[in-house]
Amino acid sequence: MQLKTVLLDNQPIALCVAGPISLVTQLHDVVYVIFGSTHSTVARFSASTHQRLADINVEGLIHPLDMVACEQTSQLYIADSEECVWRLSPDGADMKRWLPRSSSDRSIRPYSLSVTSGNLLVTAKSTQELRQFDADGNQLRTIRLPDNVMPLQCVESPAGTFIVSHRKRHGTTFQVSEVNSDGQALRQFTGSRLTPFNLLLAANVATDSRGNIFVADVYKSRVLLLDAHLQLRRVIIDEDRLNDNQPLRLKYVEQYGQLLVGMWNGFAHFDVLLR
Repeated sequence: MQLKTVLLDNQPIALCVAGPISLVTQLHDVVYVIFGSTHSTVARFSASTHQRLADINVEGLIHPLDMVACEQTSQLYIADSEECVWRLSPDGADMKRWLPRSSSDRSIRPYSLSVTSGNLLVTAKSTQELRQFDADGNQLRTIRLPDNVMPLQCVESPAGTFIVSHRKRHGTTFQVSEVNSDGQALRQFTGSRLTPFNLLLAANVATDSRGNIFVADVYKSRVLLLDAHLQLRRVIIDEDRLNDNQPLRLKYVEQYGQLLVGMWNGFAHFDVLLR
């Protein structure tokens, strides 16, 4: 496993005065970054040379909560203020408020996003629901989670179930659960304890086509690897490799066998060998 440091103006991005990274994702060979939770600018970097490309200004973007990229549709999606989802082309030439279709609709309330096979999965923390949409914005299903589950993020597994990172109401540890389309929990992994500081940041997750699950353990500054049954395989990236930075966002780029990790003060690519 090798760490590739991302540079900005020949300096580590951790030293950039633009502020801490809020969101990061990758589409093909470009990394997209939003600095801070109130910025409307999406910075772009070459994933291979790490040079900064032209920024994208999303006029009207108020408070970005999550950003994901879909290789199948070649689109970026940004959750904004638990109110709407923006869709952007890779160069920003085409962008629009994509969901909801009606400006009077406040039922979606996106908190976090993920994409699988062209479908967008929206996690609504306030209503404890998962809502899935196809590439045209048509709703495919709604999944109601158990009342005691406070969802943070969700990804669809290769088996068609859903991997939900969450905490329980008044709970002190983060958990990762697998639920079916009826919202019933099939199995669960319990991680490290939470603090008031990282209560809403713990356990960002990503998956690959074989069902492996990557989990960002914010409190212990490490990334875990779980198998398809939510059994811990090993710590795949430890705090030393992260230089004690907290991993906030994960994106597994299966084409290159790399894990993109967004941290408080930068982002990095790790070459990941899965045995």
